[in-house]
Amino acid sequence: MELNLEFISTKLIKPSIPTPQHLKNYKLSFFDQLAEREHMPLLLFYPHGNNDDKFDEKLEKSLSRILSHVYPAAGRLSRDRCSIDCLDQGVKFTKAKVNCQFNDFINQVQNDLNLALFFFPRDIQDLKDADFDSTPPMVVQVTKFECGGIAISISASHPVMDGFSNFKFVYEWAKVCKFGIPADQIDFMSFDFGEILPARDLSRIFPNRVHPVELEAKFIAKRFFINEQTISSLRDKFTGAIDSGELCFKPSRVEIITAILWRALIRVSEAKHGYLRRSLVFFPVNLRGKISLPLKENAFGNYVMDAPIQFVPEKNKMELHDFVTLIRNSVQKAIDACAIGSADDIIATVAKSYKEIFASKEWGTDNDEVDKCIISSLCKFPMKDADFGRGKPSLMHFGLRNFHSCWMYDAECGSICVQVDLKDSYLSLFECESDIKAFTNGNQERIQLQPLL
Repeated sequence: MELNLEFISTKLIKPSIPTPQHLKNYKLSFFDQLAEREHMPLLLFYPHGNNDDKFDEKLEKSLSRILSHVYPAAGRLSRDRCSIDCLDQGVKFTKAKVNCQFNDFINQVQNDLNLALFFFPRDIQDLKDADFDSTPPMVVQVTKFECGGIAISISASHPVMDGFSNFKFVYEWAKVCKFGIPADQIDFMSFDFGEILPARDLSRIFPNRVHPVELEAKFIAKRFFINEQTISSLRDKFTGAIDSGELCFKPSRVEIITAILWRALIRVSEAKHGYLRRSLVFFPVNLRGKISLPLKENAFGNYVMDAPIQFVPEKNKMELHDFVTLIRNSVQKAIDACAIGSADDIIATVAKSYKEIFASKEWGTDNDEVDKCIISSLCKFPMKDADFGRGKPSLMHFGLRNFHSCWMYDAECGSICVQVDLKDSYLSLFECESDIKAFTNGNQERIQLQPLL
């Protein structure tokens, strides 16, 4: 499918109510400093809705109203990168149109999910350091199909807001758009994390926290749907390990799927290299509600820690219950490290943990003998219910696709969708790996490649 995009207009959407003087400078937190200097795009596709001639106007006005509450998103990163100057500079808002029908695109994207990248804002990828600071913390692009369907792309600056903040923003924006909620009634986030755990000079106590980015490699995305019945059958497979005492807990659905994905990736690496290699998974953990600091569960910003999960061939076994145990213990260790103590205690603990990974010769980013990937659960986040008055999205897409990644999120009727972003050479092996193939080619066709409709 050859897609041609025509840009119609670009403007800055500013808060409908000016930001008060005492909020003009929003302080970033210690965890904001840890975030990668990149934008996180979220893409939502909606089929042709009702004939609402004022939808474009509603979309812009509702964005303006919600920015009165989420005011840091309309500001700009300060020179010292420790705060945001909230002078109502505005969110970049671009309108475009594409030369195809919505249903034609959905049919094509089943076979080539990379087509979704075409609808990302053009100015969020490969940003140079200076350009990143001057780029708005949020960039929005709305693209119309010939039939009236739309794609809404919302890209958020990671040092300003994490996935929770971004997805919560989008969900609430959709509610404001659909129901016409006035600005003075919008209140769903707190903005004091920078006061509770303020930014620090990290130059001497912290290594650069940068995931390796392989821009030269071609990454391909596939999506797998795992229905509720399949998840239940997967849980049943662990009954024997529980009865024998090899597993001392009932694993969650996220732990089970993470274990399956990770073991498959390890086996793919073994097939490519001819030997079993060490593997490191970065598993982002939302720490809201899990610590003793007075932080509200709807705190804006970043409050996520990458729990490092390490597989060592000489030490770890390859049974699924072994992987589940390793995942549970590693994530709990990361949570426990931040659960109790003062702000200084948490900073020291997190710095020690990251030094052991990012600055380590054995596991660090410069070690090519370690396979690294991100496996992230976005389950229980409300993106699939982001209804701007056009119903739920038909398709969702995440990420910049520049690193081996697996994303899980809730689909319909209790099912889970897994988006897998892998190098082309890895993906072909991954799809043929026994754990994955067992579900895609099984008698019940338990995991299917299809759009979320």
